[in-house]
Amino acid sequence: MQRLSCLLLLAALYGCAEEAQSPVAKASPSGGHSPIEPVYELEIIDATLGGTVGVGAAINNAGVVAGYSTLPNGTRQAAVWRDGVIDSLRTLGGPNSAVLWPGINNTGMVAGISFTDDADPHNANWSCETFMGASDRTCLGFYWEGGEMHPLETLGGFNGFATAVNNLGQIVGWSETAAPDSSCKAPQVLTFHATLWEPKTGRKQALPPLFGDAASAATAINDQGQIVGISGSCYVAVGDSSARAAVIWENGVPREIPNLGGDTWNTPMDINDAGHVVGFGNLGDDANGPRLRAFLWTGGSAVTQVGPLYEDDTVVQAYGINVRGQVVGRACGPSVCRAFLYDKGVIYDLNHLVEQVGARLELARQINDAGVITGHLVHENRLKMFIARPRGVTPDA
Repeated sequence: MQRLSCLLLLAALYGCAEEAQSPVAKASPSGGHSPIEPVYELEIIDATLGGTVGVGAAINNAGVVAGYSTLPNGTRQAAVWRDGVIDSLRTLGGPNSAVLWPGINNTGMVAGISFTDDADPHNANWSCETFMGASDRTCLGFYWEGGEMHPLETLGGFNGFATAVNNLGQIVGWSETAAPDSSCKAPQVLTFHATLWEPKTGRKQALPPLFGDAASAATAINDQGQIVGISGSCYVAVGDSSARAAVIWENGVPREIPNLGGDTWNTPMDINDAGHVVGFGNLGDDANGPRLRAFLWTGGSAVTQVGPLYEDDTVVQAYGINVRGQVVGRACGPSVCRAFLYDKGVIYDLNHLVEQVGARLELARQINDAGVITGHLVHENRLKMFIARPRGVTPDA
């Protein structure tokens, strides 16, 4: 039950994977995607901040990767890898920071989250704790530029969360307001709204939920200013009923994105400049809990289910999409997760597209416009960041 709960939380992107050391499970491919000749060149990045873990979450068109790494004491810090060399972005005064969504643009501006040194008066189980562990400190979204980490203001509450930044320097995420809400589950007290920050102008804008909902959160933004995220109840500020509906904001107005049938966990994760959206949704609640599947939405009245990768997959989630419409994510069976690539209607086990070097690619987190992928794999019983390049694509493509 504990592992199932971890898989269902977004935190499973990283927390569960750090414990998954079992060999690749035997499973039959679904959808006719037999192993093919390798077409990607795999680079395993072993550079960390002195700890054992390195995770890539975002990659720009110059091939610069943002994510996080652990320190010798087990804490984690947001980090950037350039040409295999790691730089720490440090924190806002608290113990942990991280980049978890498509939080780097083509100029190298980075967006993420960090604990501060300020006490949270409500000691809320804010969203950051799902990804970075329990803390009695507040957590804020940040942007990193010019070698310095800058905090992002909330909507009147104590906590915030930044997910993505576009090439115009616009940042999205969510933050607490000053208003308590009855749909919050203790110890969460204050509701939260999706937030658009524009550091260059100092502008900050709340993005409302759908009519009748209490809370909203933004997960990605494209260069056209289209923003995607979730709308629902306050709950505990993570998934579940907080993600009653996937939404897209255009000019600040939310519109519901079609779903796969479930009424919780409907979560878009990325949007490309064509307005195509990927994420994951619930097929429908049952006695055993939600059944999560990846989706692709191209603007019509329905979404396309992506996967499963193998017949015994229990969770399938899409995380990134590039300008070509190539999608990456992960598919998890009963005991192991595998990174996937979805391209032109076909889903591939990314492990079958690279030269195997005793590693298992568990999560493909983001793909840039040249088709270069980052995420994490298990190698020598450790989580390491990887870069997978299409054969013939140079590192600085």
